[in-house]
Amino acid sequence: MIGEFWSINAPALLIAIPMLGAFATPLLGKMGKTPRNLWILLITALTFATSALLAAEVYTTGPVIYTFGAVDPAVALVSDSGGIPVRIIFNVDAMSAFMALMASVVGLVAGIYSLPSGKMKSGRDGYFSLLLLLLVGILGMVCTGDLFNFFVFLEISSLAGAALVAYRIDKGVAVEAGLKYAFLSSLAGLIFLYAVALLYGQYDSLNIAVIAERMQFGFLDKVALALFLTGLAMKAGAVPMHFWMPDTYSMAPSAITAFLVVSSQASLYGVFRIAFTLYGLRLNYVTVGWFIIILGVLSMLVGVSMAILQENVKRLMAYHSISQTGYMLLGVGVGLAVLGDPAMMESFGLTAMEGGLFHLVNNAMYKGLLFLTAGAIFFRAGTHNLNKLGGLGHSMKLTMLFFIIGALAIAGIPPFNGFSSKLMIYESVFAFNPLLAIIAMVVSILTLASFVKVFHAIFMGPKRGEYAGVNEVPVPMLAAMGILALLTVLMGIFPQQFVDLMIRPAAGALVNQGSYIASVMGGL
Repeated sequence: MIGEFWSINAPALLIAIPMLGAFATPLLGKMGKTPRNLWILLITALTFATSALLAAEVYTTGPVIYTFGAVDPAVALVSDSGGIPVRIIFNVDAMSAFMALMASVVGLVAGIYSLPSGKMKSGRDGYFSLLLLLLVGILGMVCTGDLFNFFVFLEISSLAGAALVAYRIDKGVAVEAGLKYAFLSSLAGLIFLYAVALLYGQYDSLNIAVIAERMQFGFLDKVALALFLTGLAMKAGAVPMHFWMPDTYSMAPSAITAFLVVSSQASLYGVFRIAFTLYGLRLNYVTVGWFIIILGVLSMLVGVSMAILQENVKRLMAYHSISQTGYMLLGVGVGLAVLGDPAMMESFGLTAMEGGLFHLVNNAMYKGLLFLTAGAIFFRAGTHNLNKLGGLGHSMKLTMLFFIIGALAIAGIPPFNGFSSKLMIYESVFAFNPLLAIIAMVVSILTLASFVKVFHAIFMGPKRGEYAGVNEVPVPMLAAMGILALLTVLMGIFPQQFVDLMIRPAAGALVNQGSYIASVMGGL
């Protein structure tokens, strides 16, 4: 009975569980640290289990529709609405399920890692409540079938993220970073909301499937598309709208930084959902595709160039996050640019999209791992300054091992997952435009050089006197890093199985606009 209820209501529970957890955490905190920590582990584990259950259903039976408030939530149409869905609808297809599963994995890891990492800080109840609300926002963004509710969840993730960035205060520097993130997020949200208003004024609906079916691609539709892409690219940290990311990522607690990577990728999901599903067949593929490709190339070049110059390890990693976003944009942009040519799409376009989406989840794993290792270093050494670090490999061997795995993965070295997705991007993009593939490979070489420098500065050489008493970080932090390291290795050793199971269905769901519309307008 419970299993059946859980299965039927999985899309709603995916939001309800972490939301309940967020509001109940302060109450559990009154009972002590241990009950609160067990509660966080329970909530994040249940959220992950729900996302896994939902993903399994989607991959075996097709898209899952959930209509809030309906007698039968699996039916999208409401009898008294003239055949138009008017209630809040979640439409979980293979792309949404893929993103939700990734977000819940990182949410679980962030919860585990955070248990000991802030033991000397106050306000831990609020910290965990905000972490769960950030998870709510991300999951809502990737599951909703409604543009306005996408905006609502975008705002939830933005507000929770801004508060978490400012959590440490750090003489006002973290607060400044949080305010910068809040301002940027508010601006991006307003731009997105204005685009929603333009479409609502024309089509009398906020449902993505309804608007996609009615889309005329007139002047206002094109203006809305430009606004959508601008606002979401800003939130995703794509160049030239990346200026917030280094301060935000460097000042947030490391577990939150790892989670903010997923939050940015949820905005990237919005870019892809808008381009393929909302506008779909009426889109000028070549123009929009090249726009996304140019954003991707600029992000790669600017991100890696600025990273090389950094002395703060978290700012360096933040710039590499910008660079890695470029690979995702490049792969999916190439797929979009050739979407109108079936021959090129079959030859290399779909592979480029799969590479971009595979790199998205790979980046969440190895970039999250790298940020967690940076947090472990700060936990013991008290600094992120490369000039003040050295010799930590003597006493933090596991952290060093996890850093090596993350560094080799981000540089695209086999057999780690970054190599698998980058190889798919290189091969497919080379068939489209060899120069773009060469640029991508050069960026990977520069990335490797950058992390060799970081590894030497932090872990090599004799142990500094001030770090004589340093030892390894607590077990929960090691466990969190170990989970991401294991996934990074497994996804690199068995890339084809992962692509066949999750990536190819996700790419197919994006390309097949008609299936998305039919799942809502025609029910299931």
